[in-house]
Amino acid sequence: MTMQSTVMCRVLKDLSATRKLGVELVKRIPSSSVLLIQGELGAGKTSLVQGIAIGLAIPEPITSPTFALAQHYVDGKCPLIHLDLYRLKNRNDANLLFLQEEEEASAIGALLAVEWPERLSISLPEAWRVNLQYGKAGDRLAQLIEPQEKSKNSLTSNSVG
Repeated sequence: MTMQSTVMCRVLKDLSATRKLGVELVKRIPSSSVLLIQGELGAGKTSLVQGIAIGLAIPEPITSPTFALAQHYVDGKCPLIHLDLYRLKNRNDANLLFLQEEEEASAIGALLAVEWPERLSISLPEAWRVNLQYGKAGDRLAQLIEPQEKSKNSLTSNSVG
């Protein structure tokens, strides 16, 4: 089913608001989804994933996988794979890693959260997107964009929260 994407915007005053948005996203995003998270360094991408992990009741601490590239968290309401493509300058390397992790996420029913998706050259119309930007007053602006193409499954019956 093809649908127009819808956009939700929010001002995030602090770190706790960023994490709270992550918790809320768990209620909106179906399991086995891909979430692409864009934003400059320090914009709150990993903090957002920390909130997602809280919403999924994942007991492990969530840290940036910049050097490990991917972290897998399997304990919780739904598995989470956290991918960070920052260090991959070569698009083919980023694409290959993404496709490997997407296959693993699909196999275990995990939510795949991807930081620095602009490193990819793959079209992902079925992906959810969050754009984080610095605001004028030291806050952050978050924009959630629903997929252009949604699967046949309804959001409510398959949401991870």
